[in-house]
Amino acid sequence: MTLKATLFSLILLIAFSGFVYNIRRLLSYLKIGQKEDRRGNLSRRLKDVLVIALGQKKLLRDPLAGILHAAIFWGFLVLILAVIESIGAGVLAAFSLSFLGGVYSFIIFSQEIFCLFVAIAVIVSLYRRFVTHVPRLQVDRHGSMDAGAILCMIFVIVISLLLQNATRIASGKAAAGFDHPVSSLLVGLYSGVSSESVHIWSEIFWWIHIILILVFLNYLPYSKHLHVLTSIPNVYLSYRRSHPALKPINLEDEKLERFGALDVDDLTWKQLLDGYTCTECGRCTSVCPANITGKPLSPRKIMVDIRERLMEKAPTRIAGGDIPQDIAEKTLVHAHITDEEIWSCTTCMACMQECPVMIEHIDAIIDMRRGLVLMESQFPQELQSAFKNLETNFSPWAFSSSSRADWAEGLGVKTYAEKPDAKILYWVGCAGSYDARYKKVSQSFARLMQMAGVDFAILGTEEKCTGDPARRMGNEYLAQMLMKENIATFQKYHVQKIVTTCPHCLNTLKNEYPDFGGKYEVVHHSVFLEQLIAEGKLKLKKGIGGNTLPAGETRITFHDSCYLGRYNGTYDAPRNIIRHIQGVRIDEMNRTHDRGFCCGAGGGRMFMEENTGKRVNIERTEEALAVNPDIIGTACPFCMTMLVDGVKEKEAGEKVRIKDIAELVLEAAE
Repeated sequence: MTLKATLFSLILLIAFSGFVYNIRRLLSYLKIGQKEDRRGNLSRRLKDVLVIALGQKKLLRDPLAGILHAAIFWGFLVLILAVIESIGAGVLAAFSLSFLGGVYSFIIFSQEIFCLFVAIAVIVSLYRRFVTHVPRLQVDRHGSMDAGAILCMIFVIVISLLLQNATRIASGKAAAGFDHPVSSLLVGLYSGVSSESVHIWSEIFWWIHIILILVFLNYLPYSKHLHVLTSIPNVYLSYRRSHPALKPINLEDEKLERFGALDVDDLTWKQLLDGYTCTECGRCTSVCPANITGKPLSPRKIMVDIRERLMEKAPTRIAGGDIPQDIAEKTLVHAHITDEEIWSCTTCMACMQECPVMIEHIDAIIDMRRGLVLMESQFPQELQSAFKNLETNFSPWAFSSSSRADWAEGLGVKTYAEKPDAKILYWVGCAGSYDARYKKVSQSFARLMQMAGVDFAILGTEEKCTGDPARRMGNEYLAQMLMKENIATFQKYHVQKIVTTCPHCLNTLKNEYPDFGGKYEVVHHSVFLEQLIAEGKLKLKKGIGGNTLPAGETRITFHDSCYLGRYNGTYDAPRNIIRHIQGVRIDEMNRTHDRGFCCGAGGGRMFMEENTGKRVNIERTEEALAVNPDIIGTACPFCMTMLVDGVKEKEAGEKVRIKDIAELVLEAAE
């Protein structure tokens, strides 16, 4: 064995041993997390890996940044064979993949092209981070220097490969042309250089290339770029049932000593893996309504804090020794993540929608809320009355449960007690039953169903809150109590199909009740109305008021409910309904569909004061008013309340109406 081969073999052994040690170390840290089963749905998980991880689907939502990252990512995939060949050549000088014949020529061609793409992408990425200072990329100084170091390392790795290929052409070991489209252009650098010098430069570039790869590999476990190793596994292991749903706590498990999460060892191993996988790209924080309006919440920071606390606590936990007092006295919540951060979240899921590596921010935040509520009884004072009302009145408001069906007086709407064989349950919800403004929506929808000849009934005073607000506010005990009581009522009347005007009720009934044995067909009223119109059971005979355009059209802008859109994928049904109305034009807001902006009421924020920064509903109202609409369309009671308040504050109430889809259809149908 030559001196080069001996030296390189030793370096390779050290580097590989270090890499294996770090991987084992990181995996061992995950063991302090709680158990969680992430098996099942193999086909869907593999599809996610192909489309989201390898195909870079989510990254490409931001075209420029997506293309830059995709070029670097795909470049590294293509260059894996080059790395293998370089390692092989270091151990055995004659090693080459040239035995692949024509395929080898294509591999070399691809490597050179992607080396060029990667080099350009790195230069542009450095420019965006350090010259134009893209806001979401601005993290702490350590994070910025870490990113800069990684990018520079990647640049030198691909350039050294191209320069090495150029020396091979100059020495006659490779031919210029198709196989080497980029390095052929660099051969001129060795014009007039002796063959011995070319050989020396070839060796230099080879050593630079391979050493940097080994350094890169061992630096990753200590870098924010750890996601290079964990992103594909994290995407594969992401929570991908057919819907997003909060994980239930088995409150009857006597072995459980703690509920929710106050420290990293209360989180699941997958939530800790999320912390490893955070790329700190800032996409989550850049779309977070709380952060945008000046609240202290940053979904990126939540994940970074989880990772930092894990690195702080896990080593001593794994070693089995006594945890140092300064570490033991701290917890993730309070010491790293403040209560205000946790309670600022609206659970709009914009962070999860944008995350390119499928991190589940909301699950971790809700688990921390559960820890605060169930273990420490620490929560915003305003929630005390909401919890009390849910316990005594079965709604978040201080209205008697005996008045729950008062909205339907004079409409001839039957209850299940009066009509137990009804085919469809109209789930009205707390807002639809008690809120003065939204009761009009309940009445409108009931009238539309009567006009269409729908066989439906309501539960009336037997209906109780679905448990959604209690769950999002961290009171899992109260939520499960309400959920189980409602399921018992459904069983009593053999309920099979439910239609509701509230997206929050929709999401809970459809996606979370199955965890407790309640499986039903649950439909939002926008989808239901679209079906009735398509079947000809509802005919829209006229337009609606508010004409301001020269052509006599009415401007409508539609606000997407987070729980209807991002949670349940319904964007088109409300708009299709609006398009059926004569003389109407839809003018979309800047942030719409799955990029829509939250109204600020989700995650229990409906029942909390907003004392920091700009109010979220004002931000959204201003965006809606910017398109100069006659009507702001909604399909959610919380959204309606927040937008009505926003329009009043902006003193636009006389010019702009807030209308639910059901009200628009009824106005056009009568």
